[in-house]
Amino acid sequence: MANVPHGGVLKDLISRDASISSQLLEEAVGLPDIVLTERQLCDLELITNGGFSPLEGFMNEKDYKSVVDTLRLANGTLFPMPITLDVSKEKIDQLSIAPGSRLTLRDPRDDQALAIITVEDIYTPDRVKECEQVFGADDPAHPSVAYLRNRVRDFYIGGAVQAIQPPTHFDYVALRYTPAELRSHFKKLAWRKVVAFQTRNPMHRAHRELTVRAARQRQANVLIHPVVGLTKPGDVDHYTRVRVYQAIMAKYPNGMGHLALLPLAMRMAGPREAVWHAIIRKNFGATHFIVGRDHAGPGKNSQGKDFYGPYDAQDLVTKYHEELQIEMVPFQQMTYLPSSDEYQPIDEVPKGIQTLDISGTELRRRLKTGAPIPDWFSYDAVVKTLRESYPPRDKQGFVIFLTGLYNSGKDTVAKALQVTFNQQGGRSVSLLLGENVRDESSADKSYAAEERHENAQRIAFVSAELARAGAAVIAAPIAPLEATRQSVKDTVVHSGGAGGNFFLIHVATPLEHCEKNDRKGVYSRARTGEIKGFVGVDAVYEAPEKADLVVDVTTQSIPEIVHSIVLLLETNSLL
Repeated sequence: MANVPHGGVLKDLISRDASISSQLLEEAVGLPDIVLTERQLCDLELITNGGFSPLEGFMNEKDYKSVVDTLRLANGTLFPMPITLDVSKEKIDQLSIAPGSRLTLRDPRDDQALAIITVEDIYTPDRVKECEQVFGADDPAHPSVAYLRNRVRDFYIGGAVQAIQPPTHFDYVALRYTPAELRSHFKKLAWRKVVAFQTRNPMHRAHRELTVRAARQRQANVLIHPVVGLTKPGDVDHYTRVRVYQAIMAKYPNGMGHLALLPLAMRMAGPREAVWHAIIRKNFGATHFIVGRDHAGPGKNSQGKDFYGPYDAQDLVTKYHEELQIEMVPFQQMTYLPSSDEYQPIDEVPKGIQTLDISGTELRRRLKTGAPIPDWFSYDAVVKTLRESYPPRDKQGFVIFLTGLYNSGKDTVAKALQVTFNQQGGRSVSLLLGENVRDESSADKSYAAEERHENAQRIAFVSAELARAGAAVIAAPIAPLEATRQSVKDTVVHSGGAGGNFFLIHVATPLEHCEKNDRKGVYSRARTGEIKGFVGVDAVYEAPEKADLVVDVTTQSIPEIVHSIVLLLETNSLL
C-alpha cells in the first residue's frame, strides 16, 4: 500500500482542474503572462502534479517567512524549502501586477500556457536571511546562494495556481511518472513497501549493492528516483545519467526495482533538502527513503570546509520522523573487498581486510583522461555510456573568456589565440568578439547595464553549445560586472557537458593606457557625454576576484600572453 501523501491529500491540480482546463486555456490567451525560468518550470510541474503536496501554488509572504524561520508553512505543516515565484520590478510595472491579478505561466521552451496564478501578494524577500537560514550561510560558493544572488529577481509573487496542462517532455517519456501514476503502478504490482533512492549522479556497483541490501533487509522493492531537473553546475547531464540508470536496472534481481524520473530543481541544501526529498518521495508513494552521508551537500565553502556535517541530514530527518511518516534508511558507505569480490558496509569489514574505493573526483579524472575504470567499481555498460559522453580531456571543448576594458588588448589576444588554436588543429575554433554577438563593432554604442548583462548571457549560451560539441571557444566581451561573469561561468559549466571547461582571463591593462592609445577616439566621445554608460568613464568595471590568469599588454607582449594561456590549458590537459 502506497504511503499517505504529506498533509493527507495528494494535491493533483492537473486532475482537479481537468474539467475546466479548456476554459482556463481560453482565458490564458487574454491574460498578461510570465515566461518561467528553468527552476520555476520544475517547481510548477511538481506543484501541479502533487509532488509538492500540500502546496497548491507559490508561497505567499506569510508561508515564505514561516518556512525560512521554522521549516513549516504558516498553518504548521512541515515543509522545509521556500517555493517562490520571483519577478522583476520592471515586470511588475509592465504588467501592472497587483493582488488579485491573474497571470498566465508559460513554458520557456515552447511558450505553452501551463497554469494561471491568482496573485495573493507581492513581497520583497530577505535574501541574506534566506541564504543563512535555508542554506546555512550567505556564501557564494554554495550554488543556490550564487543562484539567489545572480539570477533571482527582487520580488516574489505568492498565490494559488490553476493547472491548464503539464509541461510536454520529449525525452524518456515512458520513465516520467506523476505521483498518482507511480502510486497506481505500485498498487498494480502489489508493492507494499518501497525504498526510494535519490541520486543526481551516475550509479555504479556500490549503489546497486546498497539499494539491494536495503530492500532485502526490509523485504521491500526499490524505486530508483533520480533528479532530472536542475542539479549542481558541472554534474553529468541527465541524458547520460538516464542511460546509465537504464543499464544498471538490468543488474537488479528480476522484479525488485523500478526506475522513474523526478523533474526537481535541487537546491543542494543538505539537511533541509533531505527532509524535502523525504516529503516528495512520500508524495510519490514510497514508504522508505535512503538518506546518504552529506545528503545533497554542495561540497566545500569559501573557507574550504564542508557546508554541512556528514550526518546533519540524517539527524534532521530523524528529528521530524513522526511528522514525515516515511522510514529513513541511513546510507551505508559500501566498500569493495577484492578477496571475496563483493561489497560490504565499511563498518562491517574486519580490521586488516584489504578494501578498494574510487572517489567521485578520481572517477571524473579517469573519465577525463581516459584512464581505465576497473570492473569491480562499475559495469561495462555503465562505463561505455559514460565514455560516450565524456571523451578524453584533450578532445573536450573549452571556453576562454577574456574580460577587460575597451582597447585593453583583449580582442587582439583573442584573435591571436584563434590563430594559435587553428595552427594546432584537432578542434573547431570559434571567436566571439564584442559586447553583442551580432555586432562586433558595438563598443562605441551606449549601453545600459542590463543590456550588457543580456549580451553576455547570449555569448554564454552560444559558448556552452559550441564547447559541448568539442569546440575551442574564445569570447571577449567587456563584461564589467562580477555577477555577469559568474553567471556566464555558471551557464557554461552547467550546460556545456564535457565541454564545460571555463577559464576567466583578466586583461588588466590600465585605463590610462587604454585611453591614451585609443585611435578611434571612443573614450574621448564618452568623456564629452556623446556615449552614455561607457565602462571606465561613467560605468564601473569590477576587476575579477578569482581570474584563472591576469595579463597586461603594458608588461607582456601578445605572444607572451598567448603562450601563458596555452600553458594554462596544457596544465589542465586540454591541449
